[in-house]
Amino acid sequence: MYYYRHGEVIFASLLPDLPLEPAKRPSAGTPSLFLIDRDPIRSRSSFCVSDPRQLTAETEDVTWLDPSRMGVPVPSLPKRLQHTIDARLLRAVNIRHPRWADFTKAPAMHLPSRLRVNLLAVGDVGSTLLTALKLLGGDCIESIGICDLNQKTVARWVTEMEQVSWPWDYDALPAVEPVAAGDLFRCDVFLFAATRGVPPVGGGVRDVRMAQFGANRPLVENYARQARQAGFRGLFIVLSDPVDPLCKAAYLASNQGPDGQWDGQGLRAEQIQGFGLGVMNARAAYFAKQDPRFRSFLLDGRSYGPHGQGLVIANSLSHYDDGLSRELTELVATANLRIRELGFKPYVAPAISSGAMQLLLTLRRSWHCSSVALGGIWFGVRNRLTAAGLEIETASLPTPLFERLRETQTLLREII
Repeated sequence: MYYYRHGEVIFASLLPDLPLEPAKRPSAGTPSLFLIDRDPIRSRSSFCVSDPRQLTAETEDVTWLDPSRMGVPVPSLPKRLQHTIDARLLRAVNIRHPRWADFTKAPAMHLPSRLRVNLLAVGDVGSTLLTALKLLGGDCIESIGICDLNQKTVARWVTEMEQVSWPWDYDALPAVEPVAAGDLFRCDVFLFAATRGVPPVGGGVRDVRMAQFGANRPLVENYARQARQAGFRGLFIVLSDPVDPLCKAAYLASNQGPDGQWDGQGLRAEQIQGFGLGVMNARAAYFAKQDPRFRSFLLDGRSYGPHGQGLVIANSLSHYDDGLSRELTELVATANLRIRELGFKPYVAPAISSGAMQLLLTLRRSWHCSSVALGGIWFGVRNRLTAAGLEIETASLPTPLFERLRETQTLLREII
């Protein structure tokens, strides 16, 4: 084990000869920061360490969901350091990221106890999300700013939402205010719910989400560049379809320098999350309640991957059944078509289950379903924010389930 000093901060590392001042092992306590060295484009700049093998693996990929498959031995660490990992207090910092030193001076994510949330676009999804956040978010959201191209839409929803309150407790719910386009990143959480059109009901498009990628990609890239210019340090949340490739598009655009090359001066990978998996998880629970064959999902089932093609539903981690899981996955993946067959756009459950509920769980530092950076793609997993950064759930995964996750990883890498 090696120890280094940068300013007043002491780091631990398994890497010898780093270009830093060597330091002695602290006589009491243990460093909460650990230096690693990885490709900065395809790796997070920092994260909460939950398994010691995450410190020595050369790359990030789906094997991180089951560290026994990472192909590296468990490193021998001092007991005090292992205790720090067990307590989820060790933060790994990638020294190859151009701004690595900046990430050691502040909390892993700049999020106060009560936050300002700004929402771009209050169409079907945005307005439903707004309503849910207004009603449910009083404990962690101070105010919600809304922005839309249609100023009458903004005025309507500000007026409607400000007329929603508990009698005699008029400040219990978050305030809703208009926000100018130039002030969108004066907030702690930015919600991107803008879209350039959803294929019409009855239009014959089976994968509606991917049909929207070409239209929505320039939009999210534009706002990602604005986040870079604003030096935004909060969460950048993508709700528009398809959330997973749009997250990657936002990351790459935000970090593109004047020469067109990646320079690491924009959004960090761990700042960006895609909110699409929550409704898939909720739909799996819906079908599990309908059919006793799927009942195990309610006990220890999991959802992984994108909000669309490549989705993986596991009926159970402890009693995984590949046939049942694939059947349940198909039901979940096509559930939105049932709403379309009734003549409606399926946006209410996604706005609430994927949007409002997952955001509130995120802000409360609880486990939730969202797409996060994993080896250069955004992959839907169970995760949470900790004092040390983003923690991705790890588990012992049955081989048939793991192979499905590997297939999804390949699919996502081929999109962008």
